[in-house]
Amino acid sequence: MAQSRRDVLRQGASLAAVSAAGLTIAGSGGPAAAEASEAGTAGSSGLPYPYLKWPEQVKESANTPRLCQWFSRNPSQATVRRWRQAGVTGALITNPPPLPWTAATLIADRQRLEAAGLHITAYLINITDSIVRGQEGRDQQIEYIRQSLVAAGQAGIRVVEYNFYVHRLTEGYYELIDDEDRLGAGYTAFDYHREVDGVPVKDLPPRPGTPLLTYEQIWDNYKYFLDRVVPVAEAAGVRLAVHPNDPPAVISRGNPQVLASVADWKRLIDTYDSPANGLTVHAGVTPEVGHDAVEFLRYVGAKDRVNHIHYRNVTVDKPRERYAEVFPDNGETDMFAFMRELVRQGYDRGVLAEHPRALDFDRENGSIGGQYAGVGGGGHGGELYDTGYARAMLQAALIMERGRRPVLDDAEALVNRFYAAGAVKLADRARMRASLEAADRLAEQSEAAIDRFADVAEGVDDAEARASLTSMAAYLKAQLPT
Repeated sequence: MAQSRRDVLRQGASLAAVSAAGLTIAGSGGPAAAEASEAGTAGSSGLPYPYLKWPEQVKESANTPRLCQWFSRNPSQATVRRWRQAGVTGALITNPPPLPWTAATLIADRQRLEAAGLHITAYLINITDSIVRGQEGRDQQIEYIRQSLVAAGQAGIRVVEYNFYVHRLTEGYYELIDDEDRLGAGYTAFDYHREVDGVPVKDLPPRPGTPLLTYEQIWDNYKYFLDRVVPVAEAAGVRLAVHPNDPPAVISRGNPQVLASVADWKRLIDTYDSPANGLTVHAGVTPEVGHDAVEFLRYVGAKDRVNHIHYRNVTVDKPRERYAEVFPDNGETDMFAFMRELVRQGYDRGVLAEHPRALDFDRENGSIGGQYAGVGGGGHGGELYDTGYARAMLQAALIMERGRRPVLDDAEALVNRFYAAGAVKLADRARMRASLEAADRLAEQSEAAIDRFADVAEGVDDAEARASLTSMAAYLKAQLPT
């Protein structure tokens, strides 16, 4: 029997009420409902996202952020197994071949790792002292890097990461034990005023043979480098990712650091305008300099300069001077919001869950090692904790972001039903559909778009249609991130 106009209106009101309760609109006839029905979950599971197929649609893939870990170019079978068992397939190569690289060498690396079920996330490349200091021989070293970037592009290497500093101030690190919340877990802490052999870290002199340079001299050397390598990287299809100075102290053994503040990072982006000239955006270092990591990620993402991600957390007593690297779940950065922003941006490169905390499990098994051993760094048990946490945040972010679109589909289906019943005018329908399309773009546009949808809904003449559509608008707005 054909439905009357009143039947359609009543059904529309019921659909909006279901949406307001946080469920997919059963029977909307849209792709969300069809997909849910196919999965056997629609209308009965009570799940907030019944149209998503678990785990297929929340898995890491070529179009999501991808977890990675440190690997050598020729890792042992044991190393491959322990990370494959944890679901990590991205290899961040820490022992690159000598400069200049050749395509044949890198292709051989790639084939060897791919045969082990791994993909290359990025290579680290060494920036020599002569380049940073502007000394004799830098042009030859820069030429080696240029040749290496061409080889990387030919081998299909997407990202090359590097550091740029005269001296890295590791002397300020020490282990901070958390005896209250985490019962003896070790944090890697930094104190710019901590004494080393009776001298505060901030006053330590340069190493023998290291010249004293001004901030602008170092920056001029950096620009000299960027001007010569970024065009080559861009032409090769390779993205450069510079790691922020960490620790981000103003002075490191007498020399300024030029990548130790948000202003520095923005200056880098402005110095050479290309996606090939980007950053390792850091969830931990950003709050170390006193800035919100999610906010800065949005800024860099809008400029397409997020070329690699380091994913860890901190608590900060005084920016750039005193802080502690803690667990990912008890620091200042909202790690879920950070991962969700990556998903929103369509970021599909590497995410390194780094700097494991010192746990009794690793202490007892003698597995603590690396550059942070003795100053709060951990072992593989801590790495697994961080990796599992990062994957959980990634899956939750994918659920939230992939779960937004079907709700918008439901809203459009509701608008169409009322239009078909003659309760919504053509012009109103067009405006509401345009608002839904805008709401599906950048998160920053969503609230205004839904407000426009609500404004039109409030002007609908039919009382039942108006109530249903305004209810849907309220539900859509409630789904926006805070």
